Amino acid sequence: MEFKPDVPYDNLPILPPSMDVESKVVLKQCLAATRALAELKGVGSLIPDQSILINSIPLQEAQFSSEIENIVTTQDELFRAALDESGISDPATKEVFRYRTALKAGCDIIQKQSLSVDLILNICRILRGVPELDFRSKNEKVVIGNAFSRNVIYTPPSGGQKLQTKLRNLEKFMQTKNGIDPLVKMAITHYQFEAIHPFLDGNGRTGRILNILQLVHSGLLDIPVLYLSRFIIKNKSAYYRLLRGVTEYGDWEPWLLYMLEGVEKTALWTCNRIRAIEDLQRETIEKCRNDIPKVYSRELIDLIFRQPYCKINFVVEAGLAKRQAASSYLQKLEQIGVLEGEKVGRDKVYKNPALLEILSE
Repeated sequence: MEFKPDVPYDNLPILPPSMDVESKVVLKQCLAATRALAELKGVGSLIPDQSILINSIPLQEAQFSSEIENIVTTQDELFRAALDESGISDPATKEVFRYRTALKAGCDIIQKQSLSVDLILNICRILRGVPELDFRSKNEKVVIGNAFSRNVIYTPPSGGQKLQTKLRNLEKFMQTKNGIDPLVKMAITHYQFEAIHPFLDGNGRTGRILNILQLVHSGLLDIPVLYLSRFIIKNKSAYYRLLRGVTEYGDWEPWLLYMLEGVEKTALWTCNRIRAIEDLQRETIEKCRNDIPKVYSRELIDLIFRQPYCKINFVVEAGLAKRQAASSYLQKLEQIGVLEGEKVGRDKVYKNPALLEILSE
């Protein structure tokens, strides 16, 4: 049946693709992306306190992924909000933090279970903040259109049982060891999930979390620190054009090459940032040992690198000092230029400006 943009794509082909998608050029790009991911795993392991990476990089992935959906907030706002997540009131900031929560929850789940339809549902429920959320019913139809021309570009498959059948096929594809390279499998899965479009809202963000979870599940990443949404938003028009190419013409190769290039470039870029963080942390340790030896401890330095903003309570809760001493420690770090203090309401918070600059590049 011919594809028609304004008709539900109930004939979306099941997986695996009927053609051999692993061409020589695709496999060559696979090798480059796999090497870059191996380098990222190695570089990430050099930082003893992994929470430095787990706290900051997934939050930025969340910001860029949400920005693709026109949910916009600044990095500074996010890192400030991380000082007290329970006090967040801005809707856009809440959305971004839910993304990070969903990503972390997904990582916890795949330590014990396989990639599944239930996992996908749980991720979107957290993202949307709707515990009773379900897949589209038979009567719930969505269309994807051009915001400027108002033309319908794509109509996903009908909801209800037809949608459930396609999701079960996707689940089987994710779980089956079918000899397809894990990175190619991730890219195919991403296309199929977005084509099924099982939710009324939240499909894009759910699909981008699923990308990272597949890399962790396959062992290509140890922790969720790939910043892939940055690549997508910088190449957004190509992303949508190549998705349509698969739908309309079965043109898999350009789509696969796009995703594989994104993984490679993002992994290498993230490696450079992690090395920069490691260098800065080493320089900070040396400076503190020389300038404030009575205050210095490795645990304190790790604490001020876990995220760009810190406050007295963080030092106290980490068991490093009681409140008065904790305040003194942070003031000393401010005096030697490692931190910058500022009043926020009745409290004082301390920014690690050099770390924030690295994370904002």
